[in-house]
Amino acid sequence: MSHRNIVVAFGGVSPEHEVSVLSAMQAMSSLEDTDYTIIPLYISKSGRWLTGPPLLDLENYQDLDALVNRATACTFAHNDLGKPVLQETEKKGLFRSPQQHPIHAVIPAFHGSEGENGAFQGTCEMYNIAYAGSRVLASSLGMDKVKAKELCRAHNLPVVDEFDFYEREWVKDRQSVLHYAEKISYPVMVKPVSLGSSIGVAKAEDEQALTEAVETAFRYDNNLMIEQAVTPLMEINCSVLGTPEKMQTSVCERPLGQEETLSFEDKYQSDGGGPKGMASADRVIPADISDELAGHIQSLSRNIFTIFRASGVARLDFLVNADTKEVYFNEINTIPGSFSFYLWEENGMNMRELMLTLIEIALQQHKLKIGRIRSYDTNLLSEKAVKGIKGLKGTKQPSE
Repeated sequence: MSHRNIVVAFGGVSPEHEVSVLSAMQAMSSLEDTDYTIIPLYISKSGRWLTGPPLLDLENYQDLDALVNRATACTFAHNDLGKPVLQETEKKGLFRSPQQHPIHAVIPAFHGSEGENGAFQGTCEMYNIAYAGSRVLASSLGMDKVKAKELCRAHNLPVVDEFDFYEREWVKDRQSVLHYAEKISYPVMVKPVSLGSSIGVAKAEDEQALTEAVETAFRYDNNLMIEQAVTPLMEINCSVLGTPEKMQTSVCERPLGQEETLSFEDKYQSDGGGPKGMASADRVIPADISDELAGHIQSLSRNIFTIFRASGVARLDFLVNADTKEVYFNEINTIPGSFSFYLWEENGMNMRELMLTLIEIALQQHKLKIGRIRSYDTNLLSEKAVKGIKGLKGTKQPSE
């Protein structure tokens, strides 16, 4: 049933490339025995758009160069009827012509960079494709830690003190940055502004540690944030599913790590590098916190989901002072690792049901969009032509 093709898009030019592959594999595997036909859209580390059956097998990703050579280049396009398709752009095989795959909906499974920051979502909007997850605005805001905190602060939601700076500022006047960090008071957290999965994140207890952390973080992002560390720290996460008009919250979780602050290894390699993504991380579900604190965090999660105008599934991460139980917003993940399915299992929803729900929300959101007037019939250009507007007329034309 070609009109029921679900494109799962993943990979991308991002330090979180491999994590994205794991989330996509979980999504595609969960939809295997449904009425949908699953089509992979893999964006390589060099930015190439690829599709084809080899991309459905996780073992093939052990050799990315060989996999890229076996896959088929593709792009979004419109067919003769103006419908969006995934268009193969090269011929694979002697007797096989490039194919067009009509798109029912897209499930973005990217983490970080252009796949999660609204750029890919904007591409879907341009091609009028239904897609799961948050729209462009929420995606871009969620990826920018500074703007996300500014939005929460504007709505009187609790956040810790922070400041951000660019690499040019660090090179030009390092002492000013160190001075601001001193004013916030140590310990502080150093974070790339537009990355996730704890990549480049470090805790600094003094100026020397801060300098080393900043130099490391600039390998991943041109814009860094230094924020006051919450200590003793307890991280609590909660997932939200739905739209700003109708949503539900999952139970809370308390992630566990070898250090107070979770690392990339804690999140994704705690089982020795298995294919489970975020589901492999150590955590307490439901979180071992009071019902009152859990309810407060769930309420904050719904509020933040709404003000960001998020949709689909998101995970809200909070910093909690383990002694005072004060709660601070940390970040919103508009495409959470493994789609946070492990939190929804506690609500009686398995991975397949979660993915089907995301597809349904995507189709409903798209229906609302295309149900509005999207063009305006007018003879404005004819009127302007009659009145005379100086344009290209009379300009020098290219020689033939």
